[in-house]
Amino acid sequence: MDKDVLNAGSSLPRIAMVSTHGYVAATPPLGAADTGGQVVYVLELSKKLAQLGYEVDIWTRRFEDQPEMDPVSDQVRVIRARCGGRNFIPKEYLHEKLPEWGENALRFIKKHQLKYDFIDSHYWDAGIAGQHLSDVLDVPHLHTPHSLGIWKKKQMEADFPGDEKKFEQQYNFTKRILHERLLYADGDTVVATTPQQLDLLQQDYEVPEEKCRMIPPGYDDNRFFPVSESSRKAIRQRLGFSGKVVLAIGRLARNKGYDLLINAFQVVAQREPEAVLWLAVGGTDLSDHEQKILVELKELVAQSKLESRVRFEGFVPDEVLADYYRAADLFVLSSRYEPFGMTAIEAMASGAPTVVTVHGGLYRALTFGRHALYADPLDKDDLGITMFKVLRHPRLSARLARMGAHKARSLFTWTGVAQQLVAVVEQRESASLTLTDNEWDEPWNDAD
Repeated sequence: MDKDVLNAGSSLPRIAMVSTHGYVAATPPLGAADTGGQVVYVLELSKKLAQLGYEVDIWTRRFEDQPEMDPVSDQVRVIRARCGGRNFIPKEYLHEKLPEWGENALRFIKKHQLKYDFIDSHYWDAGIAGQHLSDVLDVPHLHTPHSLGIWKKKQMEADFPGDEKKFEQQYNFTKRILHERLLYADGDTVVATTPQQLDLLQQDYEVPEEKCRMIPPGYDDNRFFPVSESSRKAIRQRLGFSGKVVLAIGRLARNKGYDLLINAFQVVAQREPEAVLWLAVGGTDLSDHEQKILVELKELVAQSKLESRVRFEGFVPDEVLADYYRAADLFVLSSRYEPFGMTAIEAMASGAPTVVTVHGGLYRALTFGRHALYADPLDKDDLGITMFKVLRHPRLSARLARMGAHKARSLFTWTGVAQQLVAVVEQRESASLTLTDNEWDEPWNDAD
């Protein structure tokens, strides 16, 4: 083992960041199975914690042909412990193999004499793993759920009544909710990423208020920022954008609501002849389930007679993602449920006028008509007319582009997230990000 890569002798305090599912790597294959926004969250937060003076070990599962270690930056590395064999295991069933993971991780920690100031775990599977490390090592454990089983179960069963058995088999809700309750009871602190999550943790999971904190996700302000109109036109030409482009980006999952977006786009298409819906959805290698969703979306487009108005782009590489946001005339987050909605924050930060689902937490941080618009994607007329308003009114579009980017910079950078997390561990006050809309009485004028 390369001692420089291991860096066990560093005098800096050390953090164990635990994220066990998916393909966690220095350069992750975003869009691969169970590999999306959470992986980005863990990597970016780890880098910022390193800038605050920590060594950060990102602990994950080792499978397929992955190496045991993967350096991310000078003070951040990925460490992989084996469990469950060589094959990929979906996150809903990974918990069954985590006792083996924990023992292998503890052997590595003991062998290399690693000492951690605290453990920060992400999603319920990693929460189980992180709590075991916390118990054995006697180290404080912070857990970020990212999404909550009770909320997801209620939303899916409300949207698709009669499919409860299918959802139980696919998402393992009973076991998940049981383990979530145990985890939130045993851990030191539970970190919600939205006000809605905070409410659910205290009400549905009965987590004591003193154990809960609310810290929103962040975005990389070195990548996502607005550009001049001349640069934007050049980007549009390079990407082949023409007309008034409505953009959606994300994984191919039913909860993302792309079918609802297509239905709502019918309302837009009838009123705006230049409107085009651009669906940059899916990963580089689609699973059978994802392929089925894509086929259904294309069938819906055909049934709606929108073939000439809807384009399926497929996976957008991370290095050009910001340009897609910048080139769009409107970005839409149409999820049936969305713990937060990082794509919407990235879009706003990049200067794209944005419409956000009300089935999530982000909209509560935004002033309607100033930073973004929001609508109910389950009501196609509500979402459709809301989208149309942005395309119809240039002054509204310009305001959302300008003030949305300002809001993103003021609330959601990774540096602020890292500072708040450390403040929670050290039990000291920090500047909090209030995710409530308190700007209704703020004077507006045309110069805003």
